[in-house]
Amino acid sequence: MTHEAQTVLPRRILLGVTGGIAAYKAADLVRRLREGGAEVQVILTEGAARFVTPMTFQALSGRPVRVGLWDEAAEAAMGHIELARWAELVLVAPASADFLARLAAGMANDLLTTTCLATTAPIAVAPAMNQQMWSAAATQANITTLRQRSVRVLGPGVGSQACGEQGAGRLLEPADIAAQVLSSSADGGLLSGRHIVITAGPTREPIDPVRFLSNRSSGKMGFAVAQAAREAGARVTLISGPVHLPTPLGVERINVETAAQMYAAVHAVMDDCDVYIGAAAVADYTPHCCAENKIKKTSDTLDLHLEKSPDILASVAALSKRPYVVGFAAETTNVEAHALAKLERKKLDLIAANEVGAERAFDRDDNALLLLWSGGRQALGLQSKADLAREFITFIAHRVSARSDGE
Repeated sequence: MTHEAQTVLPRRILLGVTGGIAAYKAADLVRRLREGGAEVQVILTEGAARFVTPMTFQALSGRPVRVGLWDEAAEAAMGHIELARWAELVLVAPASADFLARLAAGMANDLLTTTCLATTAPIAVAPAMNQQMWSAAATQANITTLRQRSVRVLGPGVGSQACGEQGAGRLLEPADIAAQVLSSSADGGLLSGRHIVITAGPTREPIDPVRFLSNRSSGKMGFAVAQAAREAGARVTLISGPVHLPTPLGVERINVETAAQMYAAVHAVMDDCDVYIGAAAVADYTPHCCAENKIKKTSDTLDLHLEKSPDILASVAALSKRPYVVGFAAETTNVEAHALAKLERKKLDLIAANEVGAERAFDRDDNALLLLWSGGRQALGLQSKADLAREFITFIAHRVSARSDGE
């Protein structure tokens, strides 16, 4: 198991916008950052200014936009140093392949790279480029270098691109970027003072040193729930199976692989847990033993002896000092009936049910949930997983508060 923690970033944000078609999305990002309470100062590269105008960003940010390093009026007072000192976070979105290369090389040949070198503030980048450019060895080497220097990499997303191709390289949606860089303070949120433990992603159950049993869970829903809980003011521990997703800002992440490891990690943090949300797709069965060496293909059939994995959700619900326990039920048929049976069998406080299959839920950015509890139900309609998670967490926060008021 490995631990990864993120800290909460402040609210004076210097937004760098680099050249690329995704630059138009940065205008919406400014609006969302300001709605989240941030002050935003925009720097456009010369390339970005060919796609979007400074006037747009000035109107949205309420601050004059900086474009060139050779602005005599601004640089008379060493403007780039002033910007570097003002920023509490430097966020570059979209970050082009060219910008990432120059940042990794330590270049200072325009206002944005110069400011990045001069600042002591954290730096975050949201890449956006053609999928082949993103996967190129040079780009990946630059990303590795930047991560080693504690530059936070947000995304990129996967999907259709302006060039007509499909793959990784899309700019994350502005709402998702804003959610990741804006964390609620510990005071005032609906879950302020609460410790929320969330599991996410699949588990991998080893068959031999190179093979394992797993499932199609992407972890996106669990990670979105963790981000929403953090935004609501909670202290969040996210226990994740193997996924390729960035850790939500302000969240402590524990990486595990097997169901047994997830069970141990969950019970290690239960002492002060107020709400447990089991969003992980934990393997129901695991091989009785893992072969020491790779199993060779020597016959037409192969029999595997499987045994039940530890039931994490039921074990948490059975604790004498139990938190508010929320389960998930991913079903292909009879969704509500199967979910209600699971709710009663495992003695949960709430269960979130959804239909899954080849075209539903897995590896998608949207979802819908049916919330069920003893004597009640509420449907949360199809929407982005980020928005759905916020609605889900708001519902849980009110249920937890009502339970506390009744004690």
